[in-house]
Amino acid sequence: MSAPGPAENGAQQLLVVIDPVARRTDGESVRIAKDVLSAGAAVKICLPDGPEEFARALARRGGRRPVVIGDDRALLRTVALLHRERELSSGALSLVPVGASVELARALGVPTGAVAAARAVLDGVVRRLDLLVDDSDGVVLGDLHIPGLAGARRENGKGKGPGSGAGAGAGQGNGSGNGPGDGRRDGDGSGAGGAHGAASMWHTCRSLVRTLVRPPPGAFLAHTYRLRVEADGVLLSDLDEPVEGIMVRSRGGRAEVVIRTRASAEPLRASALSVTVSGANFRYRADTRVTGPVRTRTWTLRAGAWGLTLPTTYSVPGASGTG
Repeated sequence: MSAPGPAENGAQQLLVVIDPVARRTDGESVRIAKDVLSAGAAVKICLPDGPEEFARALARRGGRRPVVIGDDRALLRTVALLHRERELSSGALSLVPVGASVELARALGVPTGAVAAARAVLDGVVRRLDLLVDDSDGVVLGDLHIPGLAGARRENGKGKGPGSGAGAGAGQGNGSGNGPGDGRRDGDGSGAGGAHGAASMWHTCRSLVRTLVRPPPGAFLAHTYRLRVEADGVLLSDLDEPVEGIMVRSRGGRAEVVIRTRASAEPLRASALSVTVSGANFRYRADTRVTGPVRTRTWTLRAGAWGLTLPTTYSVPGASGTG
């Protein structure tokens, strides 16, 4: 008689959804995670080929606890799907971070090694975590940043030191000794001077194409420096005071708001359940995504809105164990 399997022993029932990006980037870590999970639980493996199949597999999970093997984007996609289904509060989610971007997972307390993360799925404790939900039904798990004037200055000043920019291009044009003052020409009017002119023309055309196809870094940031910020209906900063940046993040059941202005060396700090930002068209970075431009957006904090399985020894600020 064969030994009883995990399902016969009453082990956990897991739906393991493996993101296609994880399979392509680190197949070995995916295999290790599958082996560890299969040894300790009754698992059903799903290998979706795209977002639609990913959503379909998650919707058909039944009573199985979902485990996502993937990077931060896969985690965000899963939380967003469960939020839209209004099923975030009905269970817990587990994650094995695999991929190039796992900073959010690390910040939330998930181990980034395949073995440690898989063991946390099997032996960890569910922590209820806060969630920021905006008025378009988008979710934010980590920090929300709205860059302002300071961000534009940093981006526009990048790479402007000696040896870069237009000055560097001119220096390169003269470095061969065949610059505008060289004067050597072939009988047909071509030669060094013609080559230099062609190179200059090519450099000008290339710069124009770059500007049309991809705006200079920080171009959109210049429009975000006059914003109106309200926390629970209380005005924190108005349009007449340029801001250098805004950050919103969940802390212990409240949204912490940090506003940096040009007029004050110390940032303005506030705590609220709802934050509204409005003004000129602005973009914002939430977790791994940049959104916008928008004219107004409100984020509302939902305390303990979702559950994530974490190691028993780790404590996340603002999280509570469900036992």
